[in-house]
Amino acid sequence: MARINTNVSALAAHRGLARSQRTLSDTLEKLSSGLRINRGADDPAGLIASEGLRSEMAGIQQAIDNSSRASNVISTAEASLSEVASLLLNVKELIVEAANTGGLSPDEIQANQLQIDSAIESITRISNTATFAGLHLLNGNLDYVTSGVNSSLIKALMVSQANFGTSTNMPVQVQVVSAAQKAALQFRTSAITSAVTLTITGKEGPTVLTFVSGTHASAIANAINSVADSTGVAVDLINSANAASGIVFRSAEYGSKSYVSITARSGTFNTVDTAGTAKTRAVGIDAVATINGAVTVGDGLKVRLNTTTLDLELTLDKTFGTGTSSFAVVGGGAKFQLGPRVTSNQQVSLGIQSVAGSKLGDDDIGFLSDIVTGGVASLDNGGASKASQIIERAISQVAILRGKLGAFEKNALQTNINSLGVALENVTAAESSIRDADFAAETSALTRAQILTQAGTSVLATANSTPQSVLSLLRQ
Repeated sequence: MARINTNVSALAAHRGLARSQRTLSDTLEKLSSGLRINRGADDPAGLIASEGLRSEMAGIQQAIDNSSRASNVISTAEASLSEVASLLLNVKELIVEAANTGGLSPDEIQANQLQIDSAIESITRISNTATFAGLHLLNGNLDYVTSGVNSSLIKALMVSQANFGTSTNMPVQVQVVSAAQKAALQFRTSAITSAVTLTITGKEGPTVLTFVSGTHASAIANAINSVADSTGVAVDLINSANAASGIVFRSAEYGSKSYVSITARSGTFNTVDTAGTAKTRAVGIDAVATINGAVTVGDGLKVRLNTTTLDLELTLDKTFGTGTSSFAVVGGGAKFQLGPRVTSNQQVSLGIQSVAGSKLGDDDIGFLSDIVTGGVASLDNGGASKASQIIERAISQVAILRGKLGAFEKNALQTNINSLGVALENVTAAESSIRDADFAAETSALTRAQILTQAGTSVLATANSTPQSVLSLLRQ
């Protein structure tokens, strides 16, 4: 059939050429962008999956950056604490030196006191000025805020971590099931009937004392109390109103780490425990308590809880006994976003206590500020022994805080960075397999599209020339 109004062959050739040109255009776009999916029409399902993976990649990358910044914050705080620790060690040396009163003049002791004043002032200054990008680190700004703590029952409280989740505060209930006790042995006689040599041993060490026949128990108590700081054993009358009731040997501290041992190297000296059973050695008892229903680890009067939501340590007052006390953690702490999603299980909180001179130490032995000139434990007041106890406690507190920060940086932040790095690598590979163009396949498709386009152009030209054959009929 020879028709000139409708050239079906040309239409078919044009359709094929248009398809080839579209394929060529798509291939050129993929090669120029490097992406297999440039718009939703390229692969709707693939686009949805790819965008989800891209969102996850963005969250993971930011979580890595957050962890790195948190590590920098912790490193800065720990570096400042290192200087505080060095100053505390210098103060320790000065206190021990000043205790050598037989070898130092009063002027030299006063010079040591001036150095101690300067060191404690520097510690407080470091506490107030240690910052990271304007964020104060060691002045208590990052410590937790508590409310309702009964100071007559709880002498000291340190919250290291509290995860509030979606709540604005965290109630804490402390129930003491069994009270802490000192180690105790009793000598239930008013006086010894024969000469005796005793070895008295406690947590701090042993000492040997000899008493003649007829020595009253109260005299034995006075002699042992005079060296209590070197043994960790103190002696009282069993009945303070009756000197004939005998004496009781008690450890200076509470808990299973404290003990009392009374042995007679010569002579007879019979001791019993509080139940009346003959014993020469007794051990203290740790407090047993629950915090929010979880059993805690006791160490004398100290109890500690470490869970995923709450990490705290508190010191019970010796008069607490058994019972319940409640308070709440109402805010504070340093919260670090360590995961790609803003949820409580991908956040970690950490409390950093103040290391100012008025904060290092405790209510039992005193604070670092008590060592400065005019303080109750200053060298010019003859307080070298008490100052030594305070400085030991301050050194321990700073060391524990540094250890916590170091553990957080190593075990939480660095491992989190490593884990997120692996996750980012895998998610990126998955997103790439969906969205990125395969250049080997696309270059092959480009060659095919170019050939088809050229062939289509040639075929269309031939199809357009076909109607001209009708002219040969008109020439007849």
